[in-house]
Formats: sequence, C-alpha cells, structure tokens
Amino acid sequence: MNAAPGPRDSLTDVAGLLVGHHHALDPDATLGSGAATGCTVIRAPGGAVAAVDVRGGGPGTRETDLLDPSNTVRQVHAILLTGGSAYGLAAADGVMRWLEEQGEGIPMDPEDADRVVPIVPGAVIFDLPVGDWYARPTADFGYRAAAAASADFERGSVGAGVGARAGSIKGGIGSASLVLDDGPAAGATVAALVVANPVGSVFDPRTGLPWGVGTDGPGRFGLRPASPEKLASANALPVKGTVLNTTIGVVATDAPLEPAGCRRMATTAHDGLARAIRPAHSPLDGDTLFAVSTGTARIAPVPLPPAFPDDLLLLDALCTAAALCVERAIVNAILTATPVAHIPTYTNLFLD
Repeated sequence: MNAAPGPRDSLTDVAGLLVGHHHALDPDATLGSGAATGCTVIRAPGGAVAAVDVRGGGPGTRETDLLDPSNTVRQVHAILLTGGSAYGLAAADGVMRWLEEQGEGIPMDPEDADRVVPIVPGAVIFDLPVGDWYARPTADFGYRAAAAASADFERGSVGAGVGARAGSIKGGIGSASLVLDDGPAAGATVAALVVANPVGSVFDPRTGLPWGVGTDGPGRFGLRPASPEKLASANALPVKGTVLNTTIGVVATDAPLEPAGCRRMATTAHDGLARAIRPAHSPLDGDTLFAVSTGTARIAPVPLPPAFPDDLLLLDALCTAAALCVERAIVNAILTATPVAHIPTYTNLFLD
C-alpha cells in the first residue's frame, strides 16, 4: 500500500468532517476531586453514511442499533465520543439541539424546514474515578463541542480524552490519516480519531516502546527503546484498578461506501486497536469504532465478475488503511497526552 499522511494527519483530512471538543478540567484535579471530563463531537454537515462495530464486553452506546446496515436510516449528522460513562450520553442531547438550530437533520415535514431529526450516535468511556465522580459531561458540553467543531483540533488530554487512562499511564485523543496513491482506492483518504482509555497496556514492558509502533517501526515516531532505569520505573506503576475502561473512535473515508461497506471498515479497523493495546476487547472494555463515508471522492471502479460487489477491491484497500490509521492514532494519543490528576504520561516516563 502506497500512502502518505494527509496535510493534517487527522480525521478532518476526510473532506466533509469537522471535530470539536468541550471539557471541564481543574488544574488541581486528582483521582476523586475536581473536574476532569469532557466530550468530542465529529460533525458531518449534510450527513454521511455510517456504521459501527462494538467489540468490548462493557459498552456504553447510543443509536448503534440504527446503524445496522439492514435498518432504514442511512446517514448520521454527528457522532459523540464522551467521558462520564453512561451519564455522559446526555451530551448527545446538546449536540442534537445545536444541529436542530442549524436545520441539520432528517427533514420530517415538507411544509416546515425547521422540523428535522438529527441522528447522533455516541459511545462513552469510563473516566468517573478521574476527578470528582459527579463531574460528568452534560447536554451543554455536547452543544459547545458541536459549535466548536472545525477542521483543526487539539489532541491529547482534551475533550473526551481529558479523563482517559491507557493502562497505567495517561490516555487521550489521537488521530491519523492516509491518502492512498495507487491501487483500487487511489485518490481516497482514510483517517481515524481514537479516545484511548483501555484497561490493557499500550507499551511493551520489555522495551518501553508503544505496541502501536509495530507496523511502522519506532523510527517513524522518533522513538527508541527505553533505558533500564526508565523501563523499571514504568513497569513498577500500579495497574489501573478499575473494572470499566474502553477505547472508542471513528474511522472515516471520502470514498463512497454503502452502510455494509462502512460496517466492514469498522470491523477491520479494530485490528489496529488490537495491535496497539494488549489485551483489547476485554470484558472490562466497551471498545467501539464507528465508520463514516462522506462520499466526496471520485474513485474509478475496478471491473469484477458479477458475483462480487463493485466496490470489493476498493473496500479491501480502505480496510487495510483504516486499521493502520487506528494503530497510529492510539500512538498519537499517548504521545500527545499531558498530565491530569497526577497520572503519569508516556512522555514523562520515557522521553523527558
């Protein structure tokens, strides 16, 4: 696969997508006090085809049944990724309110353009022990995140990643993109945005290198194995100590896909999650990946026998790229994370 990162190396390299954050973070937050939570909204103005694949044993989700390819509605207008566990799903109400005010949604009355129903699926991470247990994203968080959505956005300990912990270290939000140069998907862009909050480890205890550098090699990220002293300190960190966790995210492409194709891309994207987190998809995680197609790219079809769908080879290339983008996005999340509630970061442990 010949591909290079897009200009931002982010989800918004897929034309038609915007990302916004809103969070509450007290500088003196601890495990148990202060505010340290937030949400992230991915907007698709005009709507986009979408699907989802839920792999973890403890998911917290909204509107995921709607995204089954056999069901009727074929587009979403935004996707919510949020902290606050199941309480955080309240933020979707604010996203819907903002979209309704903009006239974004499924038109339900040909005589009244204001009567729309925005479709906003969502998924949560469990971050309640970080900061005050009762500090959770509300509808106002979702409203503000939707309003803030743009092509440029921060990564690390922001939005839904504020309270994220990746195993024993600080998690956060990461993103990555690829523009495919050749093959059946030439000209297509594939990207991912991930909130890394797993119970599993994100680095190799033998080297200190993130598991997610396995495909590209550590040199791409400017990393090298840790010294014995730093490795010993990192391996001595206590385990996360919570029964609920979860990594959630979105993979996207500008190539045109039907809902079934999006579902397959979401499924394969989980391979990237499993490369970067060990273990992944555990009973203690609610790992959930959404897949979105904006359909803004024109891709020449490759003739195939009639027994196969026209987009088979295109989809195969997109799936390969989606898994790599997720892998890179998880590495990006832990490298850009900054300290919250005295949780150590990868940079503190290995790079300082």
